[in-house]
Amino acid sequence: SMVMTEEEKALTAYHEAGHALVGLNVPGNDPLHKVTIIPRGRALGVTMNLPEKDRYGWKQSELTAKLAMMYGGRIAEELIYGKENVTTGASNDIQQATNMARAMVTEWGMSDKLGRLRYVDNQEEVFLGHSVARSQTISGETLKMIDQEIRRLIEDAETLARKVLTEKMDDLHKLAKGLLEYETLSGPEVDQILNDETID
Repeated sequence: SMVMTEEEKALTAYHEAGHALVGLNVPGNDPLHKVTIIPRGRALGVTMNLPEKDRYGWKQSELTAKLAMMYGGRIAEELIYGKENVTTGASNDIQQATNMARAMVTEWGMSDKLGRLRYVDNQEEVFLGHSVARSQTISGETLKMIDQEIRRLIEDAETLARKVLTEKMDDLHKLAKGLLEYETLSGPEVDQILNDETID
């Protein structure tokens, strides 16, 4: 596995603590299962939330909660290290959040401005001629509105993550410190740390 410098470890601890805290403090997220700063593949750390039961669909409130949680890592980096020192660690978070926001707007009818319409092609129809001809039926004005709505969802998610982490700054420091000490924490252990209890 990767060898991380102390500086990278600390930054990863704040990044993952940011995800975890936003997940815990924004209603609609699944329960926190575990958070770790042990590198996995290309990820320097992982925060895992698991649903309590099988899911077959998502409410709009749950999706907006997930978006905020996805930005928790990057916002934590920004608050602790300054905007100019934010890393590329959040690239996957940003990609997932953008895809989710786009689906909310273009597939799931979750934008009042654009209404309950589907603005994307069936992904199965990879036959190029068809999709090129089809995508030109959306006007430039509508495409611009789609972009604006995606941007609005993302900016709202960032604002919510920033509000939570600013209000919970002490918890952010506590949790990052706990991650540097233990490297992996379960959901209950995170609760213990936040309640100033010692981990067994």
